[in-house]
Amino acid sequence: MKPRIMYIESKAGGLTGPARIGRVRFSKTGATLYYAGKSFQSLKGSGFKSNYFDDATGDRYWISGPRKDGRDALYPTHIAPAVDADVYDEYWTQVRGLPAPPVRKAAD
Repeated sequence: MKPRIMYIESKAGGLTGPARIGRVRFSKTGATLYYAGKSFQSLKGSGFKSNYFDDATGDRYWISGPRKDGRDALYPTHIAPAVDADVYDEYWTQVRGLPAPPVRKAAD
């Protein structure tokens, strides 16, 4: 499968957690996702408020395709996800549909 921009939110601390927008790679079968040196296995529908878990730690995550309206979180939150530098322009122009990406904050 081709790498894809995805929304990745940690559920280790509860219903909402730190989130990122980044490029995810897939295994040949698509059952395993790879991001930032971690590998994630699908919970195959058995997860509660999560759909993947980190192979190394067992921590739960919500990983999904990003939405054009930016409402990517499983549960509404006022905290915007960080967007990885390597996908920043592509995310804002191709996914969110803006003519030009907003000025990047120093922390992103």
